[in-house]
Amino acid sequence: MDGDGTRDARGTHANPVPRPAGPPEMPAEAPTVPPRPTRAPGSPDGSAFLTWLRTPRPQALPGVWRFGHRPRPEEEPERVPGRQLLSGAVIAFLVGWLVWSLLWNGYLGGWWLLPLYAMIPDSWAEPHSFASVVVVYAYYVLVAGIIMVAVGRLGRWGEIWRRYGPPAWRGATTAGAGPAPAPEEDPAAWPALRAAGAHDAAERLAAEARSGLMRDVDHARIARAWQGVQRGRHSLATFTGAVLSHGAAACPHPSGARDLPVRRARHDLVTGQVRIGAAADDARNPYAYRGAGLALGPDLLGTSLLAVGPAGSGKTGSLVRPLTESLCLHALAGRAAVVVVGAAGADLGPADAYDVVVRIGHPDSVYDLDLYGGTTDPDEAAVVLAEALVGDLTDQHQGGDTRRSTTVLAQLLGPFRAVHGRFPGVPELRQLLEGAPGPLAELREGLRAAGQDSLLRELDARERQMDRPGDVGGVLADRVALLDRPAFAPFFDTSGQSRPFSLKALDHPVRVRVDLPQRGHADASRMLARLVLAQFTASVSVREDRSLFACLVLDDASGVVTPEAVRAVQRLRSAGAGVVLTLRTLDDVPRPLRGPLLGAIGCRMALSGLTPWDGQDFAEVWGKEWTEARDVTDRQIIAETPAGKAVHMLRRVITGKAPTARAVTVRQVERERWSASELAHAVPAGHAVLSLTSVKGEHAPPLLVDLHG
Repeated sequence: MDGDGTRDARGTHANPVPRPAGPPEMPAEAPTVPPRPTRAPGSPDGSAFLTWLRTPRPQALPGVWRFGHRPRPEEEPERVPGRQLLSGAVIAFLVGWLVWSLLWNGYLGGWWLLPLYAMIPDSWAEPHSFASVVVVYAYYVLVAGIIMVAVGRLGRWGEIWRRYGPPAWRGATTAGAGPAPAPEEDPAAWPALRAAGAHDAAERLAAEARSGLMRDVDHARIARAWQGVQRGRHSLATFTGAVLSHGAAACPHPSGARDLPVRRARHDLVTGQVRIGAAADDARNPYAYRGAGLALGPDLLGTSLLAVGPAGSGKTGSLVRPLTESLCLHALAGRAAVVVVGAAGADLGPADAYDVVVRIGHPDSVYDLDLYGGTTDPDEAAVVLAEALVGDLTDQHQGGDTRRSTTVLAQLLGPFRAVHGRFPGVPELRQLLEGAPGPLAELREGLRAAGQDSLLRELDARERQMDRPGDVGGVLADRVALLDRPAFAPFFDTSGQSRPFSLKALDHPVRVRVDLPQRGHADASRMLARLVLAQFTASVSVREDRSLFACLVLDDASGVVTPEAVRAVQRLRSAGAGVVLTLRTLDDVPRPLRGPLLGAIGCRMALSGLTPWDGQDFAEVWGKEWTEARDVTDRQIIAETPAGKAVHMLRRVITGKAPTARAVTVRQVERERWSASELAHAVPAGHAVLSLTSVKGEHAPPLLVDLHG
């Protein structure tokens, strides 16, 4: 078994993976380790990998980095200030020393020696005898120990030890790894395979791990293939044969790759998380989150994510790049399919990290983008194309109604496909929308020759509508003209001369990057981004295997958010998919769509540098909470007696302030979790405020996150 079944080409596109899909040869030694420990550590004997694999990953709150995590209490315990704690310990020690001195010197009498005289026999009472000396000094040590324990509890010496002693040092230096578990609980021993009777396969994989030939991607990929066996999609014999033949290289990705060329972020493929920072030790963060690592995974991205922040705030480097790395690793493990869309030259990882790279407008691009999403249904193609062409227009603009645009496109796409067996290219579609006499007459003759009377009536209706005021054909033609440029001439070909990529391939664990020509073709780039988003939402909803997580990452979603896009994003959670959108400002989204967009997205991130009016939208969607407010008032004390007045005057001379009495009033008030002003001015550089929602419905409140933590 060279694959788990989800990796076989389905024939919906030409050459979805540019590299050979055959099983790779077994490496002679462990893959090289990158300079930074950003992956499962490797060593010649595999000990580092086993330590990484056996590190505890306890269940935690949504978004917490589980690798080596140590859970904290939900509520913050009462914490004595360090200065008060140390001073109290010193005072307690002095008190204990004073009590012992008084006892030792006899100032308190000899009553404390009565228990000693009552316990020892008379024969030991001889002065300077060895037995009496031992017993007396043992009794002294016992009494001193009792005093020390008492003053230690009084002075909280134990808390000082835990806060400043070796336990605190060990907590800061240990990575969380525990002792080797029992064989039936050791993940490196593959207990699930042994329980199913595949002992030989489990032994082979365990040997590969011990010898250093297995990496984190190999472990995740084989675990995914084993899930296919458990679900009945593959036979146990086929899986066992593949493992015995190829070891850690079994069940390969179609590209044959077993890792990415380079990693920058910290990944944990056991939990599927990628670390993006740490929750700040801030009073506005819940105590259980403070200081904990923050991570994202498919369980959170399945509710989609929106990040808003100005240029330079860290959207691409601190968020998009780690997420694309993680999703590409999941794709190599057979768990996910990822499509990354960004401007040409954006820091989205090397080209070798992807199976398909579509460089629109670049003459050296190996792949083309299918304008119609790989569908053969004219109505479906018309819906997707209309969303891309005019989905961003408001209802006040001519052609803003995508339903009318869909009808116009369907009236042309159906007849053209019936005559030519394909959909029209960009120049042909532009001529048809403009109503050029030659192409329409040729199409009419072809329909008559083929006896397509119903489609002929569609074409007649289109020709009648062309002469009516308010026809959307002209608007559609103007939008198509943005793609009918010399730079795009080799692209969007429908004659079979290019290698078009279709998002129908998201049934397989494919890694795709689409580079948009934003420099010089900004309007066309926004339209193509809408096209990819529309094709993505249409494709993932009809997939057969929804256990394969599909994710679309849009590095700049300006001009992409439309009413239909918002409705489609709401449906992605049930389809096992999600989108990641980044914006410089919410002003790039039409005002009527900002609230629905924030409501449809489960994970929301506001980066530093946000404007107050953008912060207001986030403040509204995050809502309010009940909190404890303290009102402190100082009331001046008025002395009524001459002695009191003299004391007050002396106190004022010494302190410079009048004697006052402080009154504290505690009440419950409802306030915004994060106000617009705080989001605009109180988020430090390199930080963000992030709220999370998992596909299971678990929530994390807005957290202040250090993106470099």
